[in-house]
Amino acid sequence: MKKIEANIKPFKLDEVREALSALNVTGLTVTEVKGFGRQKGHTELYRGAEYVVDFLPKVKVELVVADHLVETALDAIIKAARTGKIGDGKIFVTNVEQVIRIRTGETGEAAI
Repeated sequence: MKKIEANIKPFKLDEVREALSALNVTGLTVTEVKGFGRQKGHTELYRGAEYVVDFLPKVKVELVVADHLVETALDAIIKAARTGKIGDGKIFVTNVEQVIRIRTGETGEAAI
């Protein structure tokens, strides 16, 4: 099993969720986060004053999938989240050693 963490632009969340639902990915966690990568923020004008926005709003989507679904899920996230502009985000994939469903005690892929 693998855990996929995708930091994406907030307005792309619905498209990513729909793309994953089409693959029968049943569960995911979404967190509002702030950060920056290569774009290193930007300046904005507010009431005539210019200020620097160091951290840009992003959404972190986390899901755990079986090994055979990893590439398909990654392709779906990339296609749904890509705008072609700087700041589209990043995806991180890590190994998951064990999953336990608290309610039933199921373990492994049955608990996903």
